[in-house]
Amino acid sequence: MSDTDNDYCLIDVTRPPRADGPPYAACVLCQEPTEYPESYKGITLCPVCEWREAERTSCSG
Repeated sequence: MSDTDNDYCLIDVTRPPRADGPPYAACVLCQEPTEYPESYKGITLCPVCEWREAERTSCSG
């Protein structure tokens, strides 16, 4: 087992830094607040969409 809680079969995935507090970036899929700072320039997903994306792209087998 790995020491991380992000043990998905994703290739070259870079996660943005977690925000210390508001303002939070909006999720690019549902526009709900994410755990990431609003100043982050990149794709941000809320915890629900992040989970769904991980399920969708996970390796089967």
